[in-house]
Amino acid sequence: MTRRRWIADEFSADRAALTGEHAAHLSRTLRARVGQLFEVACGDQVRRATVASVQDERVEFTLGEEVAAREAVSITLLLAVFKFDRMEWAIEKCTELNVTTIIPVIARRTEKHLALAASKRVERWRRVAREAAEQSRRIAPPEIGNPVKVSDVFGLTSAGDVALTDQGNLTAVDVPGSRRIVLAESEREASFVEVLRPLVEVKSLSLAVGPEGGWTGEELQSFATSHWMAASLGDTILRAETAAIAAVAIARAEL
Repeated sequence: MTRRRWIADEFSADRAALTGEHAAHLSRTLRARVGQLFEVACGDQVRRATVASVQDERVEFTLGEEVAAREAVSITLLLAVFKFDRMEWAIEKCTELNVTTIIPVIARRTEKHLALAASKRVERWRRVAREAAEQSRRIAPPEIGNPVKVSDVFGLTSAGDVALTDQGNLTAVDVPGSRRIVLAESEREASFVEVLRPLVEVKSLSLAVGPEGGWTGEELQSFATSHWMAASLGDTILRAETAAIAAVAIARAEL
């Protein structure tokens, strides 16, 4: 039987807990009871867990044996900010597809009011990702960074790959076996699948998906200068959220 999986807010060697609204969903909505069996993700491992106590905003577990979990290729998604309802949907679905990191990007064609409000949406995006991660039985939700200007991405990726600090800010790292691909509707020669197939041994992949209206020609030139490969998802024009979900799904299937 497949047991529901939760991501612990607190854990130690033999105990774990959900707290706050996270616990309230299990205690009130799902009416958890002492003795129920679940799986609980604790950092980088998953453990079998038995409910030890239930309160409105705190559910505690006794941890048992570790559950085997398969490691997947790391995928970082640089997602240009677009309409928030559609962006939440993209974050939810890309989380289900096991994207590792999502970095909201302010592009030239990002609407001004969305760019100004993006930083206030980050915590909501993180909640959406955690809920989707639990639903899809992931070990952990994707990291979601603070919004950055696309020019900051170019500066960092000229020398390496992008990653997030503990505070959710952008930094540069050296990742052996990594590749970077920018999705561009103007690309006429290289399809996304054709670019991916030679990369079967890749250890880390970064994907950049533009806003409504796509990347500007100047931005695409800057991506090329920063050592990103351009690729197309096909002849039809996709919405930004469709492009993000399709790209992650194809990458998972090919890699």
